[in-house]
Amino acid sequence: MSLKNDLYTYRVTWSEEDREYLALCSEFPGLSWLAESQELALRGIRELVSDTIKDMEANKESVPVPFSVRKYSGKFMVRIPPELHKRLAELAAEEGVSINRLVSARLAK
Repeated sequence: MSLKNDLYTYRVTWSEEDREYLALCSEFPGLSWLAESQELALRGIRELVSDTIKDMEANKESVPVPFSVRKYSGKFMVRIPPELHKRLAELAAEEGVSINRLVSARLAK
């Protein structure tokens, strides 16, 4: 497997429905692998991702950038109802901080 394959985000969890371990890759949400052990499930999804990357590259498709190497600005926008915006502004003022700092602190909890 290539080094690039090692940079992706993998997760292995038990699937009660399938009675096996389910392995997923966050950057490839359409892919999954079932196996009788966590180790086999992880090995399976990593190989599947590796094969998928090879196919995508052969077909000149863009390959997802691993979350581990993506650059993040620290900024995202979210629309909220005006009543909630007002309530957040009031809470922020009471705490003597900006709305951004208030929301960031709450999200971090």
